[in-house]
Amino acid sequence: MRLKDKAILVTAAGQGIGRASALALAAEGAKVTATDINGDLLSGLDGIETAVLDVTDPNAVKAIAAQVGPLDGLFNCAGVVHNGSLLDIEDKDWDFAFSLNVTAMMRICREVMPGMLERAQETGTASIVNMASMASSIKGFPNRTAYGASKAAVIGLSKAIAADYVKQGIRCNALCPGTVDTPSLRSRIASAADPVQAERDFIARQPMGRLATVDDIVPMVVYLLSDESRFVSGQAMLVDGGVTI
Repeated sequence: MRLKDKAILVTAAGQGIGRASALALAAEGAKVTATDINGDLLSGLDGIETAVLDVTDPNAVKAIAAQVGPLDGLFNCAGVVHNGSLLDIEDKDWDFAFSLNVTAMMRICREVMPGMLERAQETGTASIVNMASMASSIKGFPNRTAYGASKAAVIGLSKAIAADYVKQGIRCNALCPGTVDTPSLRSRIASAADPVQAERDFIARQPMGRLATVDDIVPMVVYLLSDESRFVSGQAMLVDGGVTI
């Protein structure tokens, strides 16, 4: 198995891409610790260590880093999508988008880095995957001001970490999915004025003519956390169904 005995931490593992990734990583032999702010969502993750974690709480982040010990891999999946153009965004929305999508991610990377450096010294490599988006510095989308800006920051953060630690065996990449059929997306569709049209619009922007599923995204997570990607670092990895062709 590609990830046999590798210690990997996954955030936002209660549903969607995070949950599917935790299960796939465990199936590849990894020793996964799956976290989520909602502990009820972590039920059913058989054979996987679970822990409730609010990634925006600095003390909780320090505690989980101490709990898991040195890591071979980290998947920062937690995030939030804000809807709205520049004139729609309130300061509190902007602040929360950056707090959850960027600052929390930076803190987790910072807290686990000493242990990851230790593991990289022993094994030659350790890997961080940060959840970004095609809606970022890569491409602008309507009504995604706070989201796109924060995900652009994730790409910048990932490249900076990669540059700082490449000679010490740490790899860091940003995962940039297209539109994925997850509970988060379904919630946004349901809250639209015309949910049927909203779903059609999301589908229409994918040249492949469908939404992505979590199964379209998870193989890239597994690849980036495995030694098969040992020569890949500092990249914004698009899995977007051709949106950014």
